[in-house]
Amino acid sequence: MIPLYSTEQIRLVDDYAIKQMGIPGPVLMENASVEIYRHIEEKFLKGDKEKKIGFVCGKGNNGGDGFVVARHCVNNGYNVKILFLGSEEELSEDCKINYRIISDYEKRFKGVSLKRFSSVKDINRLRDCSIIVDAMLGSGAKGELREPYKSIVEKLNDLKASRVAIDIPTGLDADTGFGLVVFKADITITLGEFKKGLFISDGAYYSGEVVKGEIGISDKLYDELSCDNYIIEPEDIYKNLPGKKKNIHKYSAGKVLTIAGSGKLPGAAILCSKSVLKAGAGASILSFPKSVRKLVHKNLTEVIVETYEDNEAEYFSSKVIPSLKKRIEWADVLVIGPGLGREEETTEGIFKLIKSARSKLLVIDADAIYAINERYKKLNLKKAVLTPHLGEFSNLIGVSRDEIKKDVLKYGKEFVKETNSYLMLKGAPTIIFLPSGEAIINSTGNPGMAKFGTGDVLTGIVAGFLAQLKDIESSVITGVYLHSLSADLLVKKFTEYSYTATDIMENLPNAIKFLGKSFV
Repeated sequence: MIPLYSTEQIRLVDDYAIKQMGIPGPVLMENASVEIYRHIEEKFLKGDKEKKIGFVCGKGNNGGDGFVVARHCVNNGYNVKILFLGSEEELSEDCKINYRIISDYEKRFKGVSLKRFSSVKDINRLRDCSIIVDAMLGSGAKGELREPYKSIVEKLNDLKASRVAIDIPTGLDADTGFGLVVFKADITITLGEFKKGLFISDGAYYSGEVVKGEIGISDKLYDELSCDNYIIEPEDIYKNLPGKKKNIHKYSAGKVLTIAGSGKLPGAAILCSKSVLKAGAGASILSFPKSVRKLVHKNLTEVIVETYEDNEAEYFSSKVIPSLKKRIEWADVLVIGPGLGREEETTEGIFKLIKSARSKLLVIDADAIYAINERYKKLNLKKAVLTPHLGEFSNLIGVSRDEIKKDVLKYGKEFVKETNSYLMLKGAPTIIFLPSGEAIINSTGNPGMAKFGTGDVLTGIVAGFLAQLKDIESSVITGVYLHSLSADLLVKKFTEYSYTATDIMENLPNAIKFLGKSFV
């Protein structure tokens, strides 16, 4: 997995390199800027000297990086336009050095325009630039953008140009990923090591493609730091895939009981219970109301459908729990929630069932999360995976969505610490919180997944892997990654508009096959 660091950790390493190892700050700035220029050249410029590059440089070292990158662009035959904020006296020392160099370039060479920012109208000077480089504020900046930065960012985002952020997009919190007005980058070239805020919350949208720019500090210095935030890599998933022994049979391949669906919401039960088998489990049984079983029977040929003993029931309630006792004991994994509904009898029945099934591996989803609500403190969730989206998580912990978005890692880690459970917070991206305090961020997925049913498929996939692996951490990470990888592979065929949750489920074998080919 790829470790993600806090701004404080990055600062400590930078300070050690400069003050203890004696690497001059301008040398690190030069190293960083060579890397930044290389990425811009390879991704956007590609030797086309007709393209102009616009820079907006701040007063600190981020601005200094911008001045140096502009110099390298000029050295390689490109025309640049630079707007900078503040007077020369306000610039940091390293920034000032490189401001003076680029000022000399402007006097000596054609194709270099350097102007101090005076009003937001100055942004119009960059309209003929093919590429805009954000070098305003670095990873140390906190809080909502103030003027003139706010207006500058809004204006830059309206320009029809490719956009590059140095280290982190201006307006984004490098630790929390939160931002109200943020520079929308096509690519962010982050310096030294990856910052966690680039991959979560608003950061996942505004950062675009994230690449690392080496600055000349050994990776071994970062290895000495403690880390509890990671991004999933393909090899992490490949090593988790359950093997299939020659003497395996359907029951030793994993048994899942899904308690899901109702007369109003049968589709969730179908998607979830079928996805269990697609993930490789040997036996998938769906417990469903008898009075409406025709709604699911015709769509489930491999899944066994067992109905409640209460013939009149159209939804789950505590009345049917005794009839499920033997089947619950049979199952390796119990899934509860998708499409069960929110009738009062149902929510009370769900709560009682979860309370009584604490010794089982549980996947708690959708309406089961609603049923728990703030009563989760009364439950033993040590062997449970909870799978809320942001709205469900908000209701669960009693904190508004907007507040959670300001620091999603904080709230997720607090919840799993309190409950000793596993939290799979669905979103873009999905984040998996472990009882150990670690957060694992998914690296696959696309906007086309924002459709009804995709969460039901994910729940079934996770349960299917859990029935085989019997390890919650590995199963959740594997299920989340492959579910989204399946969706990514569908984009080539259907675009992000037209594929469905069923398509994701049916394409899961191709995702597993695709992953396997990468390591053979």
